Amino acid sequence: MIDPATTSIDLPGETPNWSPRLLFSLASIMLLLEILAVSYIMISMAVPAISQHYHTTQGAWLLTSFLLVGAVTGPLLGKSADVYGKRKILLACTFIAALGSFVSAVAPSYAVLIVGRSLSGVLIPCIFLSYSLIRDIFPPKTVALSVSVATSGMGLIAIPAPFLTGWFLDNHGFRSIFWFFVVGLGVVGVLIMLSTDESPVRLQSRMDVLGAVLLGGGIAGILIAVSFGPIWGWSNASTLAFLAGGVALVAAWLVSARIVREPLVDLDVLRRRPILLTSMGSGLAYGCSALFTILLPMMAMTPAILGLGYGFGVSAEGFAIFQVPLGGMVVVGGIVVGILVGKNVPPRLLMIVGLLFMSAGFLLTAQLHDSKALLLIFAGLTGTGMGLAYAAVPNLLIEAVPPQLQATTASIVSVTQSIVAAVLPVVAFTVMNNSYIAPIPPEVTQGAILYTDRGFQVAFLIGAAAAAVGAILAALIPRRIDQVDAPPAVIVHEGEPVLNR
Repeated sequence: MIDPATTSIDLPGETPNWSPRLLFSLASIMLLLEILAVSYIMISMAVPAISQHYHTTQGAWLLTSFLLVGAVTGPLLGKSADVYGKRKILLACTFIAALGSFVSAVAPSYAVLIVGRSLSGVLIPCIFLSYSLIRDIFPPKTVALSVSVATSGMGLIAIPAPFLTGWFLDNHGFRSIFWFFVVGLGVVGVLIMLSTDESPVRLQSRMDVLGAVLLGGGIAGILIAVSFGPIWGWSNASTLAFLAGGVALVAAWLVSARIVREPLVDLDVLRRRPILLTSMGSGLAYGCSALFTILLPMMAMTPAILGLGYGFGVSAEGFAIFQVPLGGMVVVGGIVVGILVGKNVPPRLLMIVGLLFMSAGFLLTAQLHDSKALLLIFAGLTGTGMGLAYAAVPNLLIEAVPPQLQATTASIVSVTQSIVAAVLPVVAFTVMNNSYIAPIPPEVTQGAILYTDRGFQVAFLIGAAAAAVGAILAALIPRRIDQVDAPPAVIVHEGEPVLNR
């Protein structure tokens, strides 16, 4: 097995271990990813207040536009990072997201607010940009732990997020949330500028604009269809048009990638077994995470007095008690991966264990969900699995891909994660809506849709099955991973190319 932190390129100016500046750099990157995580949570909670202010029924676009832009721009940003510099693109995304938050904060209309929220979507690629940059500039012995902590540390912010959001909304209104992001992103961007070096690795390649347009358009069409299919109806002409158009554009991209001399993504690289299986397995891990984080609060916040066999009637802030084991154990799982990979434990094995933990958490929650204590334990088990799986993915990609293809390849894995995370909850709720709506009068539920106990059981069983499939795919990843042959690269030192391989 290849050492996860090794590369085929000698990087100038390496130091052997941790230093204060290195810790400062890692902390700055972690803060950026924490803002990304809290952004989605806080805006989700603010949707009712924003919709009421602008008198709109299109609140879903606050979340969809963010995810959509993140997925669509990912491949282009990944290739740009490999060609022009990972730090440069990471900082550009940070400050564009800050600008987007500013536009949302002062938006006179809902349309303008959505434009700002869309710009903020470039935060999503910061996940793979961050660990790709860490791989290039951190000392080899620190890489495994650093990427694991950075990618799994986002779980911590889920604990105080409901309290922080409630305080902002109650005391300063929804615009204060966007101002919080403006200030936070601006400060973090400056911290990264001061603490983090640019990657010396550059891919020698041209930008494939046609490929970017085709793939981005295809992803957009598919995600719009999946996101709004439950609202528009799956047989609705708009849903079918977006879905068919998206699939057609992705197919056209696959054709163009075979014709263009320097495509956006090398299909021969993506087709390699370690990369393909890592992409599919990580997609299911993120999809199951999305499903669990949607189902658990719905179930816990349902009033027990309704007699549905589940629910504790907790408020949004009261639900924070369930976030503690979930978010905390995500971080623990990531740290475990970083330590064990540093001791030459295969990340493949850790991804298998993580997905099995997630499957067990779903399965146990499906069967036993009438006790707070048990749900806390199951949430902790699931969170541990999330942390293990999240942190194993970048370490697997570091094994399989040379530095000059890291961000490009990771961007496609990120797209898979986004698509599966959008699709799996839709599948579960389609099943629940078709067969398991609780027969409770609307005047009792105040218009909200509630589900039977069996409905939640089925939804959690869907998650358990998906995580189990992910574990099988991870088990099929080869025990020995041969790294992809490195394409031509330039190593830049102090602004000048010093090595050409």
